[in-house]
Amino acid sequence: MSIQVVKADGTQEAFRVEKLKHSLKRAGATNAEITDIISRIEETLYEGIKTQEIYHNAFEMLRDCALPTRAKYSLRRALFGLGPTGFPFEDFLAKMFEKEGYATATGVELQGHGALHELDVAAYNDTDSFVVEAKFHSRPGVKSDLQVVMYSYARLLDLRDTKICDESFCTITKLMVITNTKFTSTAEKYAETVGLELLSWNYPKGNNLQDRIQKSGLYPVTVLQTISQSQKKALLAVGIITCRDLITKPHVLRNIHLSATKIKKILAEAEVICN
Repeated sequence: MSIQVVKADGTQEAFRVEKLKHSLKRAGATNAEITDIISRIEETLYEGIKTQEIYHNAFEMLRDCALPTRAKYSLRRALFGLGPTGFPFEDFLAKMFEKEGYATATGVELQGHGALHELDVAAYNDTDSFVVEAKFHSRPGVKSDLQVVMYSYARLLDLRDTKICDESFCTITKLMVITNTKFTSTAEKYAETVGLELLSWNYPKGNNLQDRIQKSGLYPVTVLQTISQSQKKALLAVGIITCRDLITKPHVLRNIHLSATKIKKILAEAEVICN
């Protein structure tokens, strides 16, 4: 009989060892490390265990692994650290799109056919242009639902033919709704029907938010294991959103009163994660 685990949204499903194996592999754990951790995790399982507990246990077992492996395994939780306002999450998305070859802007106001719209991110290049509605959640288990997607589609209809910039290729052709958690299945089905693009932690398969972050090589500073939560918040407050930002502007670490030894350790971790 399989063990039932409780997901963040309160629903239950059977524990799937392949799911854990996949997440560890994506983080960069070796085959030997994966085999060892899975064996130890299976010993801790009990009926009704929460997925957060499984994650916590696996993360603790990664402490003997390389720093980048631990950091990348914690990526999903690190995204929750881009709050509580969600503005750092919007800045992070803009940087991700810039790495993909787009010019971007955040906090954009655009006049539609019938209303003025405040958009979280606008992105364009010479072949594509779109705007983003970012839905940030500070904890797992909270999903963006059908109402969010229907509202966003209405905004797209009102913004069609509006330009992001003065160039001919800057006409808005699509609106992307992005969340750091998940969408409900109803929201995903509606978006597919009307042609609205969604991007979440696990959707769409093969090109979801996790995939795109790893492809870009941009990781939020909140993945760092060598700094405290208060230090992470201090970095976000001065616009240091990614580990790459930290590498290019190391002086900010002195501004939050860290020792030279601590700064060296932090920058070394950021370099390894980025590379």
